[in-house]
Amino acid sequence: MAQSLDGYIAGPNGELDWLEDIENPDESDFGFAEFMSSVDALLMGKHTFEKVASFGFWPYDKPVYVASNSLTSLPEELKDKATIVSGSFPDMLAHLESRDVSAVYIDGGQLIQSAIRHGVLRELTVTTMPVILGAGIPLFGPLESKVKLSLVNSEVLVGQMVKTRYQVD
Repeated sequence: MAQSLDGYIAGPNGELDWLEDIENPDESDFGFAEFMSSVDALLMGKHTFEKVASFGFWPYDKPVYVASNSLTSLPEELKDKATIVSGSFPDMLAHLESRDVSAVYIDGGQLIQSAIRHGVLRELTVTTMPVILGAGIPLFGPLESKVKLSLVNSEVLVGQMVKTRYQVD
């Protein structure tokens, strides 16, 4: 997940343009393909799905599950690319497990927060971008108790971003 230095994953209206401000002359994916090869599927929130669907191309070759209790259908052109799952967060995970999905990439601020609250997040990778947004959609929200993390590694990407991987204790 990418975040601004002040902890936002999108601007106040869902803007992501600040993610493209970094020059990437080698067109690196910054390890994303390698990471994707380690997961069975993606579980993303409705808002994240809607943002990805607006890109004009589908970036995933893995099964995508859209977590939503309000969506009843997907756009026709994406029906073979994604599946809606609903219910509580544990219900959604049970549905994925019933489909032999064990390594899940969770994408979306609210969904990541749910995974943390339910104690099912095992690893967290955050790439911090060199920008302060001042307001927006936060990566993390209020928690009932602290979550202890252990640093796995950290690396500087293109001399500007810091990609940090944590194990959840």
